[in-house]
Amino acid sequence: MMTSTLSSLPLLGRGKVRDNYAVGDDRILMVASDRISAFDVIMDQAIPGKGVLLTQMALFWFDQLGPKGQNICPVHLTDEDPLRVVTTSDALQVVGRSMLVKRLTPIPIEAVVRGYLAGSGWQEYQASRSVCGVPLPDGLQNASRLTAPIYTPAAKAALGQHDQNITYDQTVAMVGIQLAAQIRNVSLALYQAASQIALARGIIIADTKFEFGLDADHTLVLMDEVLTPDSSRYWPADLYVAGVNPQSFDKQFLRDWLAAAQVGGHLWDKTYPPPHLPPEVIANTAARYQEVYRRLTASATPLHPTVTSPS
Repeated sequence: MMTSTLSSLPLLGRGKVRDNYAVGDDRILMVASDRISAFDVIMDQAIPGKGVLLTQMALFWFDQLGPKGQNICPVHLTDEDPLRVVTTSDALQVVGRSMLVKRLTPIPIEAVVRGYLAGSGWQEYQASRSVCGVPLPDGLQNASRLTAPIYTPAAKAALGQHDQNITYDQTVAMVGIQLAAQIRNVSLALYQAASQIALARGIIIADTKFEFGLDADHTLVLMDEVLTPDSSRYWPADLYVAGVNPQSFDKQFLRDWLAAAQVGGHLWDKTYPPPHLPPEVIANTAARYQEVYRRLTASATPLHPTVTSPS
C-alpha cells in the first residue's frame, strides 16, 4: 500500500511513511504505508509489507519500554483497536499497520542517541573529532563502539527537507533547559534499555532516534515510531568488527545503492525524483527488515493479518 485512502476519517496529513487521520479531537489513527524514504526523499516504489512490519515492531518496543514493560516513559498508544474507528470498507487498509494514539503537541526535535560511530556521525568525527558538539577521543574508527552512548539531537525539517544536526545547547534554546534535559535523559535511558534487550537477541543497535510530544498536562510522551529499521541502525552482533562497515538490517542497504545510482546519466543528487528501484533492491531491503523483526521478536506471527470482525 503506497498511500492509504480512508473514507471513514478526515485526513490530517501525510508524512514520509505514515498517513494520519483525525479521530475526534483527541486521537489520531496513524496508518503506516509501504513507502520508504532515504536522504529525506520518498522513493517512487513501495517495499511490500513494510508498513505492517514497522507497526508491529514499534508495538513490540512500546510494550518493552513503556508502562507495560520497563516504564521508562509514557507512550502515545490508547490501547484501542484501530478497527473500531473505521468502517468495514476501510478495514483492509488499517489492519496490522495502524496505531490509534493520543493527539499530542509534537516537539520539533529528533532525539538521536548513538552508541557507535557510524553514518553522518562518522563523517563529522573525521572532520572535527566531535559529533553535534560532543567531543570524542582521537583514534576512533568507522563503527567504533563509544565508551558511553551520546545524545546528538537534530532539528526536524519540513517534509522533503533535510533534518539538521544541532547541539544540545540549541535544544535548550528551543524548548527550555528543563524539557531539553528531560528529552536527553529519557532518550539515553530508552536506548540503553533497548540495547540490552537487542543484544540478548544477537542484535546491536548502533544508533536510533526518538520523537516526543506533550500531552494536555505537559507530560513528555514517546510518540510516532520507535526503534524500527526506518529510525535505527541495526547490526548483527556476530558479524560486528570495528573499522568495517557492518552488514545492516535497516535502510543502509538502500542508502548504499542510492549513493552509486544515476539519474539522467549523473549520480543522483539526493533530490526528487529518486532513481527507479530495481526489483532486487526492493526485495533485499524487505528481507533485511523482515530478518531484524524475526530476530528481535522471535515471532512466528504472520505480518499480514486478516480482518475478522471490524465495526
